[in-house]
Amino acid sequence: MTDSRRHAPATLRNREPLLDVLRRHLPATGLVLEIASGTGEHAAFLAAALPGLAFQPSERDPEALPGIDAWCASLPNIRRAILLDAAEPGWPAAAAVLCVNMIHIAPWAATLGLMRGAAASLPPGGPLILYGPYRRGGAHTAPSNAAFDADLRARNPAWGIRDIEAVAGAAAAQGFAPPIVEPMPANNLTLVLHRS
Repeated sequence: MTDSRRHAPATLRNREPLLDVLRRHLPATGLVLEIASGTGEHAAFLAAALPGLAFQPSERDPEALPGIDAWCASLPNIRRAILLDAAEPGWPAAAAVLCVNMIHIAPWAATLGLMRGAAASLPPGGPLILYGPYRRGGAHTAPSNAAFDADLRARNPAWGIRDIEAVAGAAAAQGFAPPIVEPMPANNLTLVLHRS
C-alpha cells in the first residue's frame, strides 16, 4: 500500500510557534477553514492540539487532497479536504480562516480572492490568520527574506514576498480591521485580521 502523504520540512519548524499564536486568537469552538493546506501536516497537528475546534482543510490542487486526508485520517475533528481555489468564490461558512505560506507563492489575484472569500465566509469579528514572510514599508525584514524573494520571483514573476501594508489594504477593502502582527521564528510573521 502506497503512502500518499507529502512532507514539508518547514512544518516541523513553525508548527509549535504557530499553535501558540492560534491559541490566543482562535475562537474556542467552531470551524476553522484552512486555505491552501498544502501537505495537510499543519491541519493534522492543529486539529490534534485543538480538539474543541473543527478543521476544514482545502487545496486548489486536486492531487494534494489524498495526501491531506492521509495525514488527517485518524482525527475526529477534521473534515475531508475539499477542492478550493482562493481566487474563486463559494467558500463554506467558518468561525475562522487560516492561511499558511500561500500569499508569497501565488499571484496577487489569489490574495485578493483570499480577502473576498474570507469576508464572505466569516461572521463579524471572525479572524483571518495569515502566516508567512512579509516586507514592512517596502523593505525586507532580513537578508534571508530578500534572497528568498529573489528566488521566488525568478521561479515565477507573479510570486514574491508581499508588503504588509498591501495585504492590510486589500483586507481593509473587504471590511477587515488593521492586522495584529505577531513576530515568528525564521523572519516570518503572523497577521491576525478581524472582520469588522
